[in-house]
Amino acid sequence: MNDMKIKSISWLLSIVMLMPFFVKAQETKSDSSYQFTLVKQLPYTPVKNQFRSGTCWSFSAISFLESELLRLGKGEYDLSEMFCVRDAYEKKAEKYLRMGGTINFGGGGEFHDVLHTLKSKGLMPEEAYPGLNYGEKNHVHGELDAVTKAYMEALIKNPNKKISTAWMDGFKGILDAYLGPLPENFVYQGKQYTSKSFAESLGLDPDDYVCLSSFTHHPFYQPFILEVADNWAWGEIYNVTLDEMMEIIDYALDKGYTVGWASDVSDKGFAYNKGLAVIPETDVAELSGAEKARWEKLTEKERNSQMYNFDRVVPEKNVTQEMRQRDFDNLQTTDDHGMHIVGYGTDQFGHKYYYVKNSWGADNKFDGFFYASVPFVRLKTIDIVVHKNALPKDIRKKLGI
Repeated sequence: MNDMKIKSISWLLSIVMLMPFFVKAQETKSDSSYQFTLVKQLPYTPVKNQFRSGTCWSFSAISFLESELLRLGKGEYDLSEMFCVRDAYEKKAEKYLRMGGTINFGGGGEFHDVLHTLKSKGLMPEEAYPGLNYGEKNHVHGELDAVTKAYMEALIKNPNKKISTAWMDGFKGILDAYLGPLPENFVYQGKQYTSKSFAESLGLDPDDYVCLSSFTHHPFYQPFILEVADNWAWGEIYNVTLDEMMEIIDYALDKGYTVGWASDVSDKGFAYNKGLAVIPETDVAELSGAEKARWEKLTEKERNSQMYNFDRVVPEKNVTQEMRQRDFDNLQTTDDHGMHIVGYGTDQFGHKYYYVKNSWGADNKFDGFFYASVPFVRLKTIDIVVHKNALPKDIRKKLGI
């Protein structure tokens, strides 16, 4: 056997001996990337797109009510978000004027704004009030927000030394121009309705729904006004412990009720394009075992890079009530976005994630949905809305509901 043959055989033997290691390495890499299994999925309507408007609160609340109609056996509806947005604009303008321009005025809002509209004005189907009267196919509210704000600022200056009786008609004129005039009556599936009679036909009672959160700067089991800028209506929510808030979410989903969810999405752990929201544990001292040994080998820069590239399942923080309160107090947690929890699933290691419907179109990894880890929801939730029958009996008793 010549040297060439010996080298060839040696090379082949080396490859054969190393193959298990290559296969194992590939399996480890594959097993470490996020792989989700959907465990519970409740009925929902198609994903919509708020586009360039600050109206997530209306899209998420309407999505929630559409799922309620499915739960109640009413069928699938496409309800108008802009009907609620318009109503909120009018109410917001009135309060802004009364408060001398000292409260927030913009496109933002909260879940309860839609419930207030349902109670006072009713609802409309999308086809009756799409709110696109300004030459766009999608919602683009930059100009509308700027024009309405400028109008209100002119009123705040009170150039006549007395606010005229025409001011609200003028404001509604702006809304008519951009969103379209409100129809007094409309025909839907062959029947004529007003917004009130249409809402009555749906059988949704706004008093059946309750908003909740968990903060220590207010007493537990009592309602309080949530101190965020978009709560212009000064709506009250009920306060429960962090563990109870999570229990409510889990209980609701298991009983067939979806959950409206407002959260901070400015955190680095929110990666919508990758369909993921997590709170990585970047403090190596908090890790243990193999995870600790792995991350200790890396520099802080390398750890941060790998923790937030979302290519593998990462260890997450153990979020406490104190940690949650700290981030709210120091503004690391802010009121950014309203969404809709419609189920939950697990990764390949058994960690639980909530299955969240968004309103940014259907072009991300999971067609408009994403998975939010339990630590992310514990830390970054601003508030939730559920049907009162979705509350565990002991918590409902504590709240006196």
